[in-house]
Amino acid sequence: MDLFEAGLQARQADDQPLAARLRPRHLDEYIGQNHILGPGRLLRRAIQADQLASLIFYGPPGTGKTTLASVIANTTSAHFITINAVLAGVAQIRQAVDEAGELRKLHGRKTILFIDEVHRFNKAQQDALLPWVENGTILLIGATTENPYFSVNRPLLSRSRVFQLQGLNTKDLEKIALQALVDPRGYGNRQVALQPDALAHLVDVANGDARALLNALELAVETTEPNTQGEITVDLEVAEESIQRRALLYDKEGDYHFDTISAFIKSLRGSDPDATLYWLARMVYAGEDPRFLFRRMLIFASEDIGLADTEALQVVVAAAESFDRVGLPEGRFSLAHAALYLATAPKSNSTLAFFNALETVEKEQEDDVPNHLKDASRDSEGFGHGAGYLYPHAYRDHWVAQQYLPSSLQGRAFYQPSDQGREKDTGDQVRRRRELQLAAMVEGEQHSNEVLSFSPPDQQRDQWLKRAGGEISAQLERLRDRLFTPLNLERHHLVLDLESNTGLLTWEAMRRVPEGRVWAHSTDKIAAIALHETATYLPELERPEVIQGPLLDLAEQVDAREPGLRFDAVLGRNALGPLADKAEVAVALAKQLAPQSRISLVETLSCQSQRLHQLVDLNRLDPDLSERLIAAEEAIYADASNPQVNWNVEDLVAHFTAAGFTQVQSKVESLQSQRLIELRQLNHWFSPGGEKRHTYANFLAQALDEDELQQVRKLFDHCLANHTVTWTTSQVFLVAKFGESTVSTTS
Repeated sequence: MDLFEAGLQARQADDQPLAARLRPRHLDEYIGQNHILGPGRLLRRAIQADQLASLIFYGPPGTGKTTLASVIANTTSAHFITINAVLAGVAQIRQAVDEAGELRKLHGRKTILFIDEVHRFNKAQQDALLPWVENGTILLIGATTENPYFSVNRPLLSRSRVFQLQGLNTKDLEKIALQALVDPRGYGNRQVALQPDALAHLVDVANGDARALLNALELAVETTEPNTQGEITVDLEVAEESIQRRALLYDKEGDYHFDTISAFIKSLRGSDPDATLYWLARMVYAGEDPRFLFRRMLIFASEDIGLADTEALQVVVAAAESFDRVGLPEGRFSLAHAALYLATAPKSNSTLAFFNALETVEKEQEDDVPNHLKDASRDSEGFGHGAGYLYPHAYRDHWVAQQYLPSSLQGRAFYQPSDQGREKDTGDQVRRRRELQLAAMVEGEQHSNEVLSFSPPDQQRDQWLKRAGGEISAQLERLRDRLFTPLNLERHHLVLDLESNTGLLTWEAMRRVPEGRVWAHSTDKIAAIALHETATYLPELERPEVIQGPLLDLAEQVDAREPGLRFDAVLGRNALGPLADKAEVAVALAKQLAPQSRISLVETLSCQSQRLHQLVDLNRLDPDLSERLIAAEEAIYADASNPQVNWNVEDLVAHFTAAGFTQVQSKVESLQSQRLIELRQLNHWFSPGGEKRHTYANFLAQALDEDELQQVRKLFDHCLANHTVTWTTSQVFLVAKFGESTVSTTS
């Protein structure tokens, strides 16, 4: 490059718009999108490790898709090629592939191909990329404002990981604007004073679009004369002139069009008039064709209201005709009139019954029209068509029971009336008439066959195992759902699973946060090794981070691997019970959580565990012995030195509240299951035990002599040996987060 070329490039750089000049060069300069680029997030780790797979960035304009690609280009060791789908064709793709192939062959260097507006490529262009993405010749990064699941070919999509970028928040936009004033690439070499109210206006009207913000700021600065001291002051008046109208993300042929009309229809269906008016206003403000809106409302009136309010269709038709006569702007009253009527009308989707009937016609063999329903005007004499037809008007209420469906479909119900509006009474009548029609068809037929099933006798244990296996599986499934529901996990969240052990919660968490990460903690070394070995079957970047050791050492272990990492959610099952100082644990967990995070735990409430004496008939013992047996067993659960039993729900709530958790909620639930008490279980309970292993008999021996203990054992053998009993377990579910402080405890 000679001096003239260098000078030309420098002038070109200076002539670029402010948004282009300020484009971040590396991750530390990138502002926003913390949900995918924050510490510990999958994409950030992949960029830093230079272990990228093909990516598609999806999000509104001005959210940093192209900028993020530029950051990757500056970070990775790979060769970087950029093309724009609007301007490029198959020839440019082939040129890029050839270049990538040469670099790979000669130097072993990877090539990243960045395609802006990738959704604009047609199917042939996207197919042309596929083999080279598949064999690793190129690593694709696509940017799109359209939903890639609709706009990108499925084969190409399946080989890429999609990351959704969100509109920037107020703090991010403020940071970008202020950075522009101090960065030498922006206005760092000029005296520019941006007043707070002007900044607030620019940020508000930019509506999450960094490019719109910087363009408005540039216009404000460049069109404002400096004062005598050379200072440029951007006040509210200047800011309002620079960006007067909020930029709505709305494209009549793109995602925002379809997403907004979808939100409008769903608000109508949900009977929310406020949301209905908001989405309607969004579309009208963006210039949507009112006739398109009326067409959608006409469909809605039949699809979602139907017979519940037969006037709904008439109202929309009348409003549409009114709009055609009046036009804009007054015609907006007709739009609002129709929308509000539909939003507040009773709902029924019973018209979908037609499509059920249509499906039956498409799939099932065509049946003949019943003879009595055939046209009698043409061939009644020759074939007897119409014979037996009962004329409804000749009967009471102008109705009579008779067959109308083909014989093969008799009894099939397509129409399912709702219980809303006018359809409620209609539905009751339809159901009664169906019953009469079916009765008329089977009159005189009696089906009294008794169907019996037999199975060979199983052993008691086998029977119990079959039953218990199903119970345990169902219980675990319910437990898992209970723990995950209050967390409200998002795809990018960082999750900590306490006492993961079997991985029941770990693997579910990984399914729910594919763009985030899961950390699995276990105090059991063998369980941690097993979990780690299982995870090795996953790609390295998608594996859970397994940590083993005491829970109180958790912070140290996390910081050693990912300094400063904070979790969005923590869940755990029986993680706190064995720990002596639960208050200290609550404090330790609080230090590992990000703001607005949540925690969801379930702990077995050992102090409310099943009492064994409740399973036997104490009337078989001497009353005094019975009382001392009960007292001895209750003493087990009153041991202040035993961390398993020396706490209750109120203690747990207090510990977490004191640790800074808010909105602490607890709920105690009793779970009953069938348990087979085998002889070996009884032998275990009544073994002598010792200092290291405290058995049931070991505790009883403190209050009963040897003879009394033998009487108790004999009673237990008689009542429980090889018997199935109802076993009660108490669990406390605890949910907490950072926010407005409220404490509630229910049992």
